[in-house]
Amino acid sequence: GVLSWLMPLMAIIIKWESRGPVLFKQKRSGINNEDFYCYKFRSMTVNSDCNLKQATKGDARITKVGEFIRKTSIDELPQFFNVFIGDMSVVGPRPHMVKHTMEFSNIVDRYMLRHYVKPGITGLAQTMGFRGETKTKHEIKGRITLDRFYIENWNFFLDLKIIFNTIVNGAKGEENAY
Repeated sequence: GVLSWLMPLMAIIIKWESRGPVLFKQKRSGINNEDFYCYKFRSMTVNSDCNLKQATKGDARITKVGEFIRKTSIDELPQFFNVFIGDMSVVGPRPHMVKHTMEFSNIVDRYMLRHYVKPGITGLAQTMGFRGETKTKHEIKGRITLDRFYIENWNFFLDLKIIFNTIVNGAKGEENAY
């Protein structure tokens, strides 16, 4: 399929543009709040802030290739390995950095409910505009409200709708994907 030629092509392009590994792995909070390594194509220069700081608009750490693969969600494709090994699902609440799980659980009521299910490569919140950086309490509350709605109202057709919307959003490029 697509991954058979896209993965090696991405590896070549990422290595050509900047030094460092092709894949980026980061500890994220998963089901039952257990930590796991989430894999992505590396979209930034190697830096020491990667586990402390979210990407921001105009972030100097993001490479030119990284800008494109983040906007189109290509950087997320290695997470299908996470699905294969059982850490993630295709659809579910997006996994947060461990640091953010600790912070957000103190800000948002019932935040930890999102850890009753496997995190997803894509989720309802992301398709509804709550993607990328969370700068305000309103943004994190909006994301978590949609995560809880997804968990409480899950059905197969909701997953199909989220997958479809993810593909459409990736094809047109998302404003909050930076």
